[in-house]
Amino acid sequence: MAEVLVLVDHANGEVRKTTAELLTIARRLGEPSAVYIGSGIEDAQGVLGRFGSHKVYVADSPEVTEYLVAPQVDILADLIEKTSPAAVLIPSNPAGKELAARLSIRCESGLITDAVDVQAGPTTTQSVFAGSYTTTSSVTKGTPIITVKPNSAPIEGSPAPAEIVKVDTAVSDAAKAAKITDSKPKEQSGRPELTEAAIVVSGGRGTGGDFAPVEEFADALGAAVGASRAAVDAGWYPHTSQVGQTGKQVSPQLYVAAGISGAIQHRAGMQTSKTIVAINKDEEAPIFELVDFGVVGDLFQVLPQATEAVKRG
Repeated sequence: MAEVLVLVDHANGEVRKTTAELLTIARRLGEPSAVYIGSGIEDAQGVLGRFGSHKVYVADSPEVTEYLVAPQVDILADLIEKTSPAAVLIPSNPAGKELAARLSIRCESGLITDAVDVQAGPTTTQSVFAGSYTTTSSVTKGTPIITVKPNSAPIEGSPAPAEIVKVDTAVSDAAKAAKITDSKPKEQSGRPELTEAAIVVSGGRGTGGDFAPVEEFADALGAAVGASRAAVDAGWYPHTSQVGQTGKQVSPQLYVAAGISGAIQHRAGMQTSKTIVAINKDEEAPIFELVDFGVVGDLFQVLPQATEAVKRG
């Protein structure tokens, strides 16, 4: 059975949920093998084995970790040449998509980005043209390189002994053109990361700048908080929380849009959500065209009641 390489998404040894999803998907295509770049493999090895990784290729030299994504391309290209994998799965975040694009060019292989489903073949499903179409795609040349959006697969455990294989790839001088000179951990808000959250509650122009009801409802659900472009441009919420075509794209199990009209810019960032609920005073708002459940009402009346109901439940 051919290997399927999965790039591990981690922070200081803590493996993120997206990796468990990718390993689950990888088992549909072949035998999962994780690629772990950085330090902390001792803490991560057990987690990777729990989700079916038979091998863990580890590269943790300063040559790799002190630079941006280019050295990682050298490592993955070398592994592709040595293992001839059935596919390479990469998290669909900004760094992952840059890495995937560079790797595709290096290996002269087809690239698929932002897949929301991957099945045997591999055949992928994507939402394209601002969510107007759903496409099915497959790579016709080289090793399929696929970036997968978070929350694209339910996590399934499949315990296996994870064998550590040290990778000693010579990193090219060209790959060292951009060095990381400083970094600091992101400030913790106590809420899930927006792109990885199972539930997202977003506020828009209808909040009038008061996100308190949105945040309280999100906290009751254990959800992340998002915002429309209008709310962000008005300075009501940080740009890092913007959901939309020019912001972050999310695909949670539940998406709640409060006071958001549903312009195409916003829809492009959340249309692949599994269940969509909208709260808006305007019954003609475009957002109601794609929701599973809609509430015509004032978010300042609806959200506090919903928050109390969640807390009681």
